[in-house]
Amino acid sequence: MITEHVRDAAATAFVFGFFATSWFGWAQEAPPKPWRPVLIAGSVLALLTAAAGGLLAWSHWSDGTAFDADTSRTFGIVVGVEFGAAAVGAGLLALLKRPDLTAPWVALVVGVHLFPVAALMDYPLIHLVAVLVTLVAVAAVPVARARAVAVSAVVGLGTGVVLLVAAVSSLLIALVAY
Repeated sequence: MITEHVRDAAATAFVFGFFATSWFGWAQEAPPKPWRPVLIAGSVLALLTAAAGGLLAWSHWSDGTAFDADTSRTFGIVVGVEFGAAAVGAGLLALLKRPDLTAPWVALVVGVHLFPVAALMDYPLIHLVAVLVTLVAVAAVPVARARAVAVSAVVGLGTGVVLLVAAVSSLLIALVAY
């Protein structure tokens, strides 16, 4: 589950922490009232993890990284395709008057895009995150319906937790390697 470069682990903690905060925020669209303190705590912890990861990545910016000219270009293409697929899907869902499915669609796109990212970075933890986020996206709608909860709450909480745990794990990996 460990990456070769401290900078990459720290940057992953930053990115996953930042996006965990976003997912916890999306979950607050219409969650059950008892979930709010958990979502707020998750957001705060994710933000602190992102800050620590960002500072550690910055302090190791001159160190090695999995990114070179080729991997950086490929990474840019993967992220561009991700954003395009998420936007087109969200637009279609809006046209179909199914905005409730936007959060699981975006989570599915995020999960799937993490598979090539994990391979590019040679960071096995990201493969696990890809699997878990994809599973959250697929399970969110039936779970939300079975429990009469907003789909955005289920997918936001699930994706936020996966990303937060991965962010904390990446931060610990970076600190141990440091």
